[in-house]
Amino acid sequence: MRAGRPAWEREYVVHPGSVVILPLQGGHRVVMNRQVRPAVEVELLELPAGTLEANEDPADTARRELREETGYIAGRIEPMLEFYPSPGFITERMRVFIAGDLKEGEQDLDDGEQIKVEIVSLDDIRRKLLDGEFRDGKTIAVLTTYLLQLDAGRRT
Repeated sequence: MRAGRPAWEREYVVHPGSVVILPLQGGHRVVMNRQVRPAVEVELLELPAGTLEANEDPADTARRELREETGYIAGRIEPMLEFYPSPGFITERMRVFIAGDLKEGEQDLDDGEQIKVEIVSLDDIRRKLLDGEFRDGKTIAVLTTYLLQLDAGRRT
């Protein structure tokens, strides 16, 4: 390296941030999305998520994305954790919210979106995690963290 010059240049993607929602029904079931992801050409079972709009509060984004993707309206939303899904090349920060007191409504999907809603028990989630059935990173991270918090008595 020459004095005054960086060892290498880096390019990265600037992202406005996103939210992931862990929608709980009765504390023992999770509302999830099943959809094909064109980039990987695979149908994935995932937690609802979405990108922040300009000047939007992350909790409001979580409520909006939950309603749009699943049709459910959250009576309660609480922050759970934050993480960087891929800090080597993108500035995206994911904020995770737990949604409770859910009321059913109608999906409001974007053009081209095809999302099927599935309700999955925590027992099935544990099995799917152990069997490697989840393939979406944010879903694996959030569900594993939530189950560890439950096991440690940090959640009820």
